[in-house]
Amino acid sequence: MADASSFYITTPIFYVNDVPHIGHAYTEVAADVLARWHRQAGDDTWMLTGTDEHGQKILRTATANGVTPKEWADKLVAEAWQPLLATIDVRNDDFIRTTDERHERNVQKFLQKLYDDGHIYTGEYEGYYCVGCEEYKQQSELVEGTGEYEGQLVCAVHSKPVELLHEKNYFFRMSAFADRLLALYEERPDFVQPESARNEVLSFVRSGLADLSISRSTFDWGVEVPWDESHVVYVWFDALLNYITAVGYGQDEAEFARRWPAQHLVGKDILRFHAVIWPAMLMAAGLEVPRGVFGHGWLLVGGEKMSKSKLTGIAPEQITETFGSDAFRYYFLSAIHFGQDGSFSWEDLAARYQAELANGFGNLASRVVAMIIRYCDGFVPSAAERSAADHEIAAVERRATDASWSAIGRLAIHEAISSTWELVDALNGYLTVEEPWTLAKDPHQRARLETVLATAYHGLGTLAVLLSPVLPQATAKLWTALGASGAVHEQRIDRAHEWSVGERVTPLEALFPRVEVSA
Repeated sequence: MADASSFYITTPIFYVNDVPHIGHAYTEVAADVLARWHRQAGDDTWMLTGTDEHGQKILRTATANGVTPKEWADKLVAEAWQPLLATIDVRNDDFIRTTDERHERNVQKFLQKLYDDGHIYTGEYEGYYCVGCEEYKQQSELVEGTGEYEGQLVCAVHSKPVELLHEKNYFFRMSAFADRLLALYEERPDFVQPESARNEVLSFVRSGLADLSISRSTFDWGVEVPWDESHVVYVWFDALLNYITAVGYGQDEAEFARRWPAQHLVGKDILRFHAVIWPAMLMAAGLEVPRGVFGHGWLLVGGEKMSKSKLTGIAPEQITETFGSDAFRYYFLSAIHFGQDGSFSWEDLAARYQAELANGFGNLASRVVAMIIRYCDGFVPSAAERSAADHEIAAVERRATDASWSAIGRLAIHEAISSTWELVDALNGYLTVEEPWTLAKDPHQRARLETVLATAYHGLGTLAVLLSPVLPQATAKLWTALGASGAVHEQRIDRAHEWSVGERVTPLEALFPRVEVSA
């Protein structure tokens, strides 16, 4: 069991059958912001992401492209998935691939333990299989096909025909863990979040759990079953284990004890795998279940879930090349209530960029720094006698610090940003009322001018610290301009309002320059 200061967060490992879209980037950025926040609070933080590279879908995709599955995975990881992390400024601590030797070897160790302990048996299974989902489908998850698929049953998610398979496989006795899973959800109501996700999982498990087919013998692209080389491990059973193989399971007990358990962030479409199958697997192995599973919503474009197969995918660089990575991070985590579906539109992105980032935060930073340079020769002023308005700004700094940290503890990223933005709005309102540009014209108001600028300067530094997990590039530039010591991402975010002021400010370029968006 990791100690209380340990914070291990994971994204799903993404399937390398195609290039990433902004739906994938959304999860990556959310995990990165949470990890950065915890690092800045002094927690022993670890962020894991990676790629899922086994299974029938990848085998077929690679074959269609005239390469081996490993060659296909290597190309996609090097040219698309790892570059994505740089595009959106993600600071992950590890990147795991299911083709890594450290993963494959310890998947086999885990499976062998379950087999030796009687949790796996041989059986036969017939059912409808969706290669796109890499999952057997219940009748309720299928719909009648239309157009070219008329007369066929298709997967409700992919709108592609399913295949009727009959295989002799190995099965995991998942049904034996139904009562223990229900007890887990009862004892730890926040194990599955948000509430809508928890309700779905409860309903699913209460309706009865079937045993899980965990091997395939009709193709060979996967981890070999250790006691039967004619079978490979079912891709999901293999993939879920990445969360423990990446942090030492089977090979480094000290590292595993330091990191595990993890907080998982997943899209709601893969919630059941993480909130039902995965904890059951861990229970069978005698390991601790995850810290929690958070199923976030989908990004919708034109009312539909983002999808490469339906040609609604948008590449992250289409956004970052125009607006920058900070704006990408801010928009998706502030505009969408984390846990719910959110609609993306270029118009909304452009409007929020201009109103909130350029005019709200960026202009505030530029004005305060420019006035200190103009009226104080760049020297950071000291406050004299403070008014009620000055004390209120200090109070908002403290409230924003406490409220944002509290929200992060609940994984409510949108609330954390909203709490911080109250300080942006308060500072803009404060300058409008106090009018330092007017005070500067009256020598008798010199002390008041310096107090107003000192108050605004301190609030701006608190903002830099609080927003650094979300806007790492802009806040680093602002921190330098403020003349503060160290790096902004090294400041204690849970005590953001206690930062130490600098001596001189330096000119600050526009943090969020005007952008031209073609219609």
